[in-house]
Amino acid sequence: MTIDMSMWHGRDDSAEGEQARRWHQMVQPLTAQAAPGIAILGFACDEGVRRNQGRTGAVAGPLALRRALANLAWHPGAPLYDAGTVNCDDGDLEAAQQRLAAAVTALVQAGHRPLVLGGGHETAYGHWLGLARAHPGQSIGIVNFDAHFDLRHAGHASSGTPFAQVAAECARLGQPFRYLCMGVAEPANTGALFATAASLGAEWRLDSDMTPWQLADARHQLADFADSVDLLYLTIDLDVLPAAQMPAVSAPAGYGVDISVIEALAGKLARSGKLLAADLVEFNPLFDQDSHGAKAAARLAWSLCRHWKR
Repeated sequence: MTIDMSMWHGRDDSAEGEQARRWHQMVQPLTAQAAPGIAILGFACDEGVRRNQGRTGAVAGPLALRRALANLAWHPGAPLYDAGTVNCDDGDLEAAQQRLAAAVTALVQAGHRPLVLGGGHETAYGHWLGLARAHPGQSIGIVNFDAHFDLRHAGHASSGTPFAQVAAECARLGQPFRYLCMGVAEPANTGALFATAASLGAEWRLDSDMTPWQLADARHQLADFADSVDLLYLTIDLDVLPAAQMPAVSAPAGYGVDISVIEALAGKLARSGKLLAADLVEFNPLFDQDSHGAKAAARLAWSLCRHWKR
């Protein structure tokens, strides 16, 4: 997989000393000899969004998000690498998900923490599959910040099916399906989806129960879930944010969860010592407004990396 570093550029404040560095000055192309760190991996795909009848364009998300991250201030943390991008150029989503899984497994086995930049939420199935193969027999709890359950039953994979696919694979392996979806919008999920979530033993929290003044309750729910599993995988569907903060998604939220709440909860996971991997998905630069969405997504990725502990 070719690693293109050309998008990593930005302001140079080196005259102010070593503490004035930015991400574009710290990120390095991943090599086989690299010390364990955070590995940014792109998944350039929106075939799942197309199949789910959404607004395509998230295929350009990995490049746009790297550019948004490049100029952010760097604060000491784990080494930072670019591990390249898995592409889906031919519409064969299932093959692309398998390539993503293989790349994730290799990163984890080398001691790295994958930060995957989607792509549609079809990213999640390939990402989880790679983590499960790297940690067989361990319970991996999925925390999904999302307005949608993404538990659809369909004849083919899409951005609406990843966690139904995960549940089916867990059943095949005889492993528990541990899934917490936070930020669920009732108007955007049918009764059938709520019934599916309940039948699978999934847990959830509505967007209306995730206001800033309800943050303590959300934290307790998240902590209880984290305590019940061996490892954690965090996936942030950016359509969980209000449309004013995140216009650049397939399905902008009419209500949404404020970015301050998402950042606080994601930070709790990053500091838990259990967070194995994370991704940000559904960013669609075709619908961004004055880079509002890119800046919000980059802030969440920055915060995760700033606080991520093993």
